[in-house]
This record gives sequence, structure tokens and C-alpha cells, in this order.
Amino acid sequence: MKTNKNKILLLSDLKKSSNLELKSAVSLAKMFHGEITLFHIKKPTEIVERESQLSTIRSINEKHIILDKEIENLVKPIRQKFNINIDYKLTFGNIKHEIESYIQEYKPDIIVLGKKKGKKLNFIGNNITEFVLKIHKGSVMIVKDQDALQPNQEVSLGVLNTIDKTLNIHDIEELINKTKTPIKTFNIIKGAKSNLKKHSTANSNKNNIEYFFEQSDKALESVSKYVSKNKINLMCLDKTNKKNRDIINKLNVSLLLTGEKVQILQK
Repeated sequence: MKTNKNKILLLSDLKKSSNLELKSAVSLAKMFHGEITLFHIKKPTEIVERESQLSTIRSINEKHIILDKEIENLVKPIRQKFNINIDYKLTFGNIKHEIESYIQEYKPDIIVLGKKKGKKLNFIGNNITEFVLKIHKGSVMIVKDQDALQPNQEVSLGVLNTIDKTLNIHDIEELINKTKTPIKTFNIIKGAKSNLKKHSTANSNKNNIEYFFEQSDKALESVSKYVSKNKINLMCLDKTNKKNRDIINKLNVSLLLTGEKVQILQK
């Protein structure tokens, strides 16, 4: 049966922050009429090493039952509390291969994954974040455990533009219409006179406060301070930005990297 809902795929490692990541996915789904599938991959080598094939199969089956129960315990209360459709899928295999295969099968509009505190571009190991950004043409949300999105709570939105890439504000107009105003735009440019300069402009019938920062090695650190000061909990930027790695590592805020399918948010 066909659905007009946006597909949100949550890649979860079932670690401590999984609850926050799922709630962030629910927050997106609430804003954009979406449905969620949580996808978890377990490497067989994490279960057994030097056992017979029969013992390996038995161990995998036992682990599958345990993990299935763990995921259900995570999903069920959130599904019931927020009255939203949350499905889940569990598989065993090579993490990158299984992710790529399931993305091709499920065709998500948005992928959500976590960014662990203190980790540099490392999700379930092997730089999965970079891998997902490379293979998925649509939008990707990277959840930080600090000030993560909460369902049914207003989102404080920021937009980041750098000298490498400027986000077309019209691409996220639907998101802007569902968030708290004013929108804060952070611009990293060459020759900015002062990183304290700001002015208000009209955008989509809402106020937009702009901050300007001079391009330097410390620019993102300055942006990060202003993001914290303004209590931003979701920062939008273009996914093709060449500074993505530095941005992900230095900004302590959840990020929405908009891709080719950003228009699906208007379903």
C-alpha cells in the first residue's frame, strides 16, 4: 500500500543515546508527516569467533531474540506516548554493506544517525557518518546528545553558510514554518569586519537574525559559542559543503544536512 508519508530511517547502535536519537527522529516525523524505521546491524564477529558453523548459527539466533526484545523495549513506549508509527529492522552482517543495501531497498527521505560526544565522525565505527553522507542523496540528520530535539517541543533553528556553500533558504521553507522565530543565520565570509555584527531581515514572513564571522581557523569555534548562547538545537546546512567534517566535529548541536530530496519535506 502506497503512503504519502516521508520515510525517516534511523540508524541506531542501541547505545545509551539511542533514546534521544529516536525522539529526535520522532520530532522530525511530527513536523513532516513522517514514519520511522529503526535499523540496527550487528557484526557476527561481535557474537562469536572460533566456533563451529552450527554453534555460530545458534549464537546468532539467540542474540537476535535478545536484540529484538531490546529494540522493542526502546520503541514501544515512544511509539505509544507520541502516537506515531515506528517500525524496526534487525540484521547481521557487514555494517556498510547492510546500510547501503537497506537504503536502496527502503529509499528513505531522511536518514538520522547519532554523533557521540567526544567522537570525531565515528558512528558504529569505521566513519559510518561520512559513508552515509556519500551514498545517500537525500537529507541527513546528525543528532548530538546535547539539546537534542524533543517531540512536540518547538525547534530553535539555525542556518550555517560558509564561503564554500550557501544554503538556499527556500529549500527549508517548510521547516522554517514549523520552528521558533527568529531564525538565526550564521555566515562565515571573507573580510567580515566583526563577528559581533548582526542585523534583522524579513524571510518567509518571519524574522531572520544574521551573524557574520570572518573566515579563519577559529571561525567554527566562534559560531559554536553563538549557537550555544542562542540555544539553537538544530542547525541546517547544505550537504555538499566542503567543510562538513569540521562542522560536524566542532559544532555541538544537531545538524540537518540538506540533500537533493529536500523538497520531499513538503509532501
